[in-house]
Amino acid sequence: MGRKSLSPTTLLFPTPVVLVTCIDEKRKPNIITLAWVGVVNSEPPMIGISIRPERYSYGCIKGTGEFVVNLPTQKMVRGVDACGVVSGKDTDKFALTGWKAISAEKVKAPLIDESPVQMECEVKQIISLGSHDLFLGEIIALHVKEEMEKEKGRIDIQKALPFAYCPGAREYWSLGKPLGHYGFSKGKP
Repeated sequence: MGRKSLSPTTLLFPTPVVLVTCIDEKRKPNIITLAWVGVVNSEPPMIGISIRPERYSYGCIKGTGEFVVNLPTQKMVRGVDACGVVSGKDTDKFALTGWKAISAEKVKAPLIDESPVQMECEVKQIISLGSHDLFLGEIIALHVKEEMEKEKGRIDIQKALPFAYCPGAREYWSLGKPLGHYGFSKGKP
């Protein structure tokens, strides 16, 4: 079987799915679903999120200089999809999904209570890339629901039930079962 050449596109898969919360100038909360997201630095801990400038959340985050990354569970997939296809400019996404907004510790943007993990971020830099701008956010507060912890600092993935997005297929996928752990190829426990 041969290979077929395609036009260059973002076919990296799977990608993490996150719900980013922010507020506008009137302090109205909003949620945007993003899959163009990833860890960009360890010390200080930083996450990068890419957003198209025409999106409502773009202006909110650029204006306040902050956002919260909320990790959704598989049970939240319908709301995750809805938050990605309707605009927060005209829609209250918390009302739409039935999710509860709770106060963050260090930023004005809310946390999504149903999310097992939330990372409060302060924008450190914005890089224009073309169709999207990359917001580099330093994680200034981290919240994990106690029932999600396997041991100190480690998440029980089976309880958190994260999922991924596959851009080429335009589908959400569960993660399945673990295949190994860091260092297992060298015999590390």
